[in-house]
Amino acid sequence: MNKHLIAVALATASLTLAGCADESTAQSAPAAQHQPIDVAQVIVKPVQSWHTYTTRLESPQEVALMPRVSGVIDSIEFNEGDLVNKGDVLFQLDNRSFTAKVASLEAQVNSAKAALEQASSEATRAVRLTQRKAISTEQAQARTSTLRQREAQLAALQAQLTSAQLDLEFTSVVSPIDGIISRANITKGNNVLAGQSVLTSIVSNEKMYAYFDIDERTWNSSFNDVSAASRQPVVMQKVGQDDFAYSGYINFIDNQINAATGTLRVRAVFADNSGQLRAGSFARIKLAANAITDTVIVPDRAIGTDLKNRFVLTVGENNVLQYKLVTIGERYGSLRAITAGLAEGDVIAVNGPARVGPGMPITPNTVTIDTSGIAFTLGNSNNQLVAKQ
Repeated sequence: MNKHLIAVALATASLTLAGCADESTAQSAPAAQHQPIDVAQVIVKPVQSWHTYTTRLESPQEVALMPRVSGVIDSIEFNEGDLVNKGDVLFQLDNRSFTAKVASLEAQVNSAKAALEQASSEATRAVRLTQRKAISTEQAQARTSTLRQREAQLAALQAQLTSAQLDLEFTSVVSPIDGIISRANITKGNNVLAGQSVLTSIVSNEKMYAYFDIDERTWNSSFNDVSAASRQPVVMQKVGQDDFAYSGYINFIDNQINAATGTLRVRAVFADNSGQLRAGSFARIKLAANAITDTVIVPDRAIGTDLKNRFVLTVGENNVLQYKLVTIGERYGSLRAITAGLAEGDVIAVNGPARVGPGMPITPNTVTIDTSGIAFTLGNSNNQLVAKQ
């Protein structure tokens, strides 16, 4: 009996000590802390829908320079890669044979002129003699015929002289346009053939063209009222650049839809006063639809991916994060348009699901979405679209 009472007393003491230990532990544990994260209210901006196309730049004028006469290159009068002007002498051919031919024809022309003067004098005298019956009509007609022959001979020689003078002029191969010249394909001392030998190439650099094809559905829905005369603005980005720094406009629209592809070819033109654009360069063209709509804008990093879905985390009651599916639109710099899923006044986790998830309570740190330097319509930021895609 005494042993039983002692066991009960020991058990009771053990339970009492355990309860005191649990109470002390509970009192000493710190209160749970919520995760502090940056949150912001979504912004609503008037934006334009942008359509992106890829192309390669083309020069309005490109010349494969060929000689107009055959001969031997006597000298090269340009530095390869330089800017040349229309009329600049680029190649000089040996012109000695051409000079000699011109001199020979000039002499023949002078002789023909003297013969013509004599024939003209005899024909005039024949008219007077005929009136006095001093010569026969047949003799007068013969002198008149000789005059006509001398006139024809002089005209033929003058035509040959003009052709020879042109050939002599063509021994100086000049630039037909303003532009950037390439290297010399044929060097000094080599023989070249008229209309066959390509001496070099010249590309105009005053402006550049960009041809691209717009599908029929997009054209009809967004650009049906656009014409070449309306000079629809576009912006362009070169390879390796982050922004669309070049501004241009549409100056040509084809006269029919390509039935095979269902597209319409258009052309944009870009001024190249700085010499930074080169023919053949790969480029991305952005064309803004004329319609402007108010759209929810959020930081692109706020958007998470869940398999095929895009979502953001919104701040709900009691500062608990909620999962919300969204449909994304155009990107504008570091921001993204949301076409469905969010409304004005919604508060989101601006850094997305990097450290937090749905159902997690948070301590919100309110920040503001920065939109400085970002164009949402083509009329902003001097027609330059700051975009990274």
